[in-house]
Amino acid sequence: MVDLPTITAAPGTPTCGPPTRGDDGWLVTRHADVTAALTDPRCVVPPAGPPGAAGSLAWLRASVSRFSPPERHPGRRAIAVAALDDLDPRDLSLAAARRTGEILDRSASPVPPLLRGVPSSTGGVNRGPFLTSRVEVMGALARGVPLVVLGERLGLADPAAAASAVTTVAAAYHPGAEPAAVTRADRAVAALVAMSPAAPPEVTANRIGLLVQAADATAGLIGAAVRHGLAAPAGLATAALLAEVLRLDPPVRATRRVTTAALDLGGRPIRVGEPLLLRFDAANRDPAVHPEPDRFVVDRAGGVLTFGAGVRGCPGSRHALALAAGVVDVLRRRCAPVDAPVSYAPHPTLRVPTRLEVTLR
Repeated sequence: MVDLPTITAAPGTPTCGPPTRGDDGWLVTRHADVTAALTDPRCVVPPAGPPGAAGSLAWLRASVSRFSPPERHPGRRAIAVAALDDLDPRDLSLAAARRTGEILDRSASPVPPLLRGVPSSTGGVNRGPFLTSRVEVMGALARGVPLVVLGERLGLADPAAAASAVTTVAAAYHPGAEPAAVTRADRAVAALVAMSPAAPPEVTANRIGLLVQAADATAGLIGAAVRHGLAAPAGLATAALLAEVLRLDPPVRATRRVTTAALDLGGRPIRVGEPLLLRFDAANRDPAVHPEPDRFVVDRAGGVLTFGAGVRGCPGSRHALALAAGVVDVLRRRCAPVDAPVSYAPHPTLRVPTRLEVTLR
């Protein structure tokens, strides 16, 4: 075991148990039950809604594999897989590390010779040639770096502008967004279409969908890795850190399904048309699969469900982990944690810090 603090479940994480019926459908928390629902063709994603005007948020949601009905999903997923097959995860990681280092370099301030060795205002020591300064991780790094690197590799004309637009779309991507957020997202989708290489509309939509799917999930993973693992032993590989953080503090806490036929799930009879809320955060801590579920253990044998499972499992999991590793590798080498509370954006299924500071060593 690695000597890291016990990482308790985030507030609101349910305990594992049989599926329970609530006002909004069934809550599914056990690892075996979540896996069963993810891999059962009778459990489908909720419909995306009407397609809307071309180049709008509704058009994007209706065109991507993420929200596609079973008969449309394989073809659309193949578009995303083909785009990802052209990307080398190691190249993504190196590019993310390079960009992260450049941003940290710009964040450092020269130390006058007379101040070298003097305690800094942030509690460190100005060892020179740079002041010990604070860096906010979530904005330019956790959100910006992966999207810019991925946008470059997908051929968008202005990757930095694309990253900003993708963040706007991601804020309204899931159902229930405020009308004003949807209006902003409509404009952002149109901008992303204009920046994209010429291609059939469905291809363009699914390439944009890769960026949108990566936005919150990758940012949340980087934020969790920085929060929990920045002080981890140097001998702990970043890939191992990310794998266990992905289990203990997943950026995607849950996903939804709807039953198309009656079925038995975890010993409970589920009727046709019932909503299911599949809780990854609870299933990842199921003691039947992960003994001592709150302990940080490298190379656990049990599966982690944060990227999903079955035919709808995330097609870009290797790429997301590579992008996150590139950022986190550099932060582990060059930064130290700040002892300050971390706040999270309110969201029913995502867990992404809104602000997270570190100090340059």
